[in-house]
This record gives sequence, C-alpha cells and structure tokens, in this order.
Amino acid sequence: MRKKILLLAAAAMLRWAPLMAAQPLATDDTGTQGIGHIQVELGMERSRITTDNGGNTIRQTGWQPSATLTYGLTDRIDLITGLPWISQKIEAGGTTVSKEHGIGDLALQLKWRFVEMEDGRFSLAVRPGITLPSGDENRSFGNGMVSGGVRLIATHNGRLGAVHLNLGYTRDQYRLEAVRIASRNDIWHASIAGELNVADGLRAVADTGVETNRQKGDGTHPAYLLGGLIYSPSDRLDLDIGFRNGLNNAEQGSSLLAGITMHF
Repeated sequence: MRKKILLLAAAAMLRWAPLMAAQPLATDDTGTQGIGHIQVELGMERSRITTDNGGNTIRQTGWQPSATLTYGLTDRIDLITGLPWISQKIEAGGTTVSKEHGIGDLALQLKWRFVEMEDGRFSLAVRPGITLPSGDENRSFGNGMVSGGVRLIATHNGRLGAVHLNLGYTRDQYRLEAVRIASRNDIWHASIAGELNVADGLRAVADTGVETNRQKGDGTHPAYLLGGLIYSPSDRLDLDIGFRNGLNNAEQGSSLLAGITMHF
C-alpha cells in the first residue's frame, strides 16, 4: 500500500517541472532578452494536492523554490536553463508516509522568435527543450531518463495588454518500471494567458490550460486556472504573486506562487 501511495504521488509530482514562462504564468510569451542580455528568475511555489485512493485520502504538500537563467544568444534566440528544489510531505489517512527534499530534473531549452509582424504586435516562437535526470526518481523528484518536447508560442501585444497562446508536446521517458507501466509517454498541452495593464508598472494576469493526463486509464485531463499580479518598479525588476487552482478532479491541487525577476 505504501508503495502504491508513493507511485500515485510521483505521478502528481511530474507536473512540477519548470515551464520557463514569465512568472507567475504557466503560458509562455514570445519575448526574448536580446543578444548578450541575461534574465534571472527566482520563484517559490507552495502546493497542495489531495487525491482519493480507494477511500484513503492522500494529501501531498510541498515547497518548490526554483531558479531559471535565460541568456540572449541573438536578438531572437534565448538559451534557458532551470532547476527546481522540491520539498514534499505525503500523508495518507492523516499519517505521514513520506517526507523528502532534493533537486528536480534540470531543464535546458531554446526559444526562437521566428515570426514578427504588425510592427512587433504579433509574433510566433518555438521552444524545444529537454530535461536531464538530475533528480532522484526513487523519491519522485524526476523521471530518471532524458525527456524532451517542443512548444509553439503566439503573442499579440496591444495598447491594453497582451494575449499569449501555447500549444505543446512532450515525450516523457521513465526509468522506474512501475511508473513506466502506469504513465503515458505522449503529453499534449494547450493554454492561453492574458495580461492587462492596470497602472504604470502594474499588470493583472490570468492563465488557463489543459494537458494530457499522465496516468494511463484516466481520461480526465488536468485543467487549471491561474490569476496574479506583476509589478515592475523598474525595467530591470519584476515582482509577482499568483494563485493556481485545479478545474477538475484530475487537477485537484492548488498553489500559491511568488517570485522575483531580474534583467541585466
């Protein structure tokens, strides 16, 4: 029973890979840093996921600090790397089953803005990437194998704000046989986000999306809704806060997000 609980929790943890979007959004935009410029994102996510395993309530809570570094290779191409730190506690029926912490899988990505139209108001970008097995898969902190995917990104900028659309595909590989048997390899993702210019330096943001359920045999695909604020006291600094909540039984968790983004 304990092993089954840990495997169910592991399937939920695999959603926590860094997405490399502007904090606190999960949906990325087409913006790049410009040649030689650097962006550093430091974030914190407080998550809570509750599932039912045959009448036994499993509650998973965790803290996930993350660091993402973006470097402008050209004016339209960025190199992105991110590494999360995961601290989680799993309880079943009110009893602590597991309490672990450690690093997750390292993400390496490129973002290329290959189309720019309407004086920069509309643009398209593609973001291929891989995750490397730096996390301990036996403690549900990673896949244990190299995985990869690609995301198509569209952005439209207007006077009042911006809209972003993402369509993505990920091919997940799993080292542990039990996780491999229980999990899907082909994951599709779709999401849309909006930004509204509320005041000078202040943006209200909203984000919603859906992706393939990673658990085989479950046809309900996780969907989420996220809302937050981004405050930019200067061109070099962004402060953000957000709240994310599941919209169906496959995405039952809720998260509080906060972060800081620095531009150099």
